[in-house]
Amino acid sequence: MTTVWNAAEAPAVDRAAAVREAVGTNVVRVDIDLPDDPQNIDVELALSVAGPLQVLTVRSMATTVTRSPRLAHDGSEPQLFLTLQGTGASAMAQHGRHTQLRKGQFAVYTTTSPYTLMFDGGLDAHFFRIPIAELALPDSAVREVSARALGSGDAVAALAATYLGQLANSPGLRTLAVADSLAQPTIDLVRAALVSSLGNPALGKESLQSTLEMRLLEYLRSHLADNDLSAGRVAAAHNISVRHLYTVLGRSGVSFGDWIRTQRLEACRRELSHPHARTRTIASIARQWGFPDATHFSRVFRGAYGVTPREWRDLKTRQRSSGLA
Repeated sequence: MTTVWNAAEAPAVDRAAAVREAVGTNVVRVDIDLPDDPQNIDVELALSVAGPLQVLTVRSMATTVTRSPRLAHDGSEPQLFLTLQGTGASAMAQHGRHTQLRKGQFAVYTTTSPYTLMFDGGLDAHFFRIPIAELALPDSAVREVSARALGSGDAVAALAATYLGQLANSPGLRTLAVADSLAQPTIDLVRAALVSSLGNPALGKESLQSTLEMRLLEYLRSHLADNDLSAGRVAAAHNISVRHLYTVLGRSGVSFGDWIRTQRLEACRRELSHPHARTRTIASIARQWGFPDATHFSRVFRGAYGVTPREWRDLKTRQRSSGLA
C-alpha cells in the first residue's frame, strides 16, 4: 500500500511545520529549508513500506535537507538511505565527500553521521530506507561506499539502479502483497551493489566473509517457519557449500539442526502464550513452526520446558485471568 501526502492539504499557516513533521515522523528527522511564503511550499510524498524496507518518492520545490550532528546522535535505529535520482540532478555530502547525481544514478548515506542533500533544481527522486543491520555489512564498508555516485561503471550497481527505478515507479510492485515478497531480494541486491562498488575489492570480500554468520542466522530467522528449510537450501542461497555452512556456524557454537529446533520451539511457546492461542489447536501451531507430528512436538516441548504445550497454554491463560501476565 502506498500512502500519498501533499503539503497543499495542510493550512497555509501550518504548512512548513506539517512538511517537517510528515518527513520526521514517517521517514527520518532532518532539517529542511522551506520557502518563507507558504504558497511556495510544494511537496508531495508517496510512501510504501514492505517489512524492513521503505520506499519514498518525493517531488518538491528546490530545497536543502540536512541531518545535523545532533540529529545523527539521536539514538534512533541506524538506517541506510539510498537516493535514486529522477529527472534533473542533485548533490550530497557526507564523511567529507561531495558527489553529484544525474538521472539514474544513486548514492547511499547513513543516519548515524551528518549529511546534506541539495536539490537546487527541485526534488525528483526515490529514497529507499533500509536498517543498517539488515545489510549485514561492517561500518568500514558502508562508510567507504557512502556519498559516491553509483549506477554506472559497475554492472551490479547498474542493475540495481534499473531495478530500483522499476520498483519505485510501478504501482503494482509497491502494493503490500507484492512488495513484501520483494523486500529481502531488494536488500540483497543493494548489498551486492555496494560491495561490488567498493574501491577496495579486498574490503568487500572481507566484509562478506566477516558478516556471513550474521547473514546466515538472519536468513534462518526469516525463514524459520518454512517447511523446506534445509542446510542445502540455506547454503545455496548464500553461494556456499553445506560443509562451509556447518563450519561457519560451528565457529560460534551453532549446530544447524539444534538451533532451528530450539528457535522453532521458542516461537511455539510465544504463540501459545498469546490470548488468541485458545482459538487454535496445538497441532496447527506446531505445524506452523515446522512440527508436522503433534505427538513428537508435545514430547520435545515438554523435554525443553518441563510442561506440555497444553499445560503451558493453560498456565498463561490463568496468569492473564489473575492479572499476572
